Amino acid sequence: MPFSKATGVRIYYEVAGQGPPLVFVHANPFDRRLWTYQVARFSQQFTTINVDIRGYGFSDKPETPFTLEDMADDVAGVMEQEGVERAIVVGCSVGSGIALLFGLDRPEMVEGLVLVGGSSRGGGSIQTRIDGYTSGDLPGYRLKHMRELFAPGFPETSHGQWVMNLFDENSHTLSGDSIAQIFRARSGCNMTPRLATIKAPTLVINGAHDGSLQSGRETTSGIPGARQIVIPNTGHACSIEDPVAFDDALIGFFRGLGKWA
Repeated sequence: MPFSKATGVRIYYEVAGQGPPLVFVHANPFDRRLWTYQVARFSQQFTTINVDIRGYGFSDKPETPFTLEDMADDVAGVMEQEGVERAIVVGCSVGSGIALLFGLDRPEMVEGLVLVGGSSRGGGSIQTRIDGYTSGDLPGYRLKHMRELFAPGFPETSHGQWVMNLFDENSHTLSGDSIAQIFRARSGCNMTPRLATIKAPTLVINGAHDGSLQSGRETTSGIPGARQIVIPNTGHACSIEDPVAFDDALIGFFRGLGKWA
């Protein structure tokens, strides 16, 4: 099992395929498996690097304070361990915040940015999330949180039930205090004033039912040349809700970068 220890926090990741590097950074409250469909498809033409952010999956779950910059350092450590100097970085929610930091602070490492959700600042429900994850019923609250991130009715479909069960199965391995620190880290980093300095080609993707849709629009308008795609009938986790439509959006972006035949 590959781990990076570049920051002193063990970060688990998986590598698949061959070709230009494509880095995936998932959202709360998921793990690297949020990108299951994308790894299956895009590892045919890319080297995919799929990271468990600290607090999730097989990565360490620190409960002391850390910053979003620390989390970006984790991902940079993975890339450096794999000898990747430059990559397309795809992030969802807190993962899109990490991707944005790459565009701002490590532009030399970024071939392109895909921001799913795409908010450049913390959301308004941070304390509610912290209270929920530290309430003593982490599995129950995680299920509630996931339901809020999908389009209405999706959790009741057979596909939605599979997704809910996929992530619920390891809830007992998580730390509510560590997840709370992730939310604090995200809320403490407002990148909005710096968006105009991003040079990397940028695609923002939102589901039509995504609570971050307006924030995604604001981020798109702040980044020179950025484009936004809204996927119908999906929510915040559109990559796993409608992988066909999501992957088509990525392919269009990759073609623009000359990375898709």
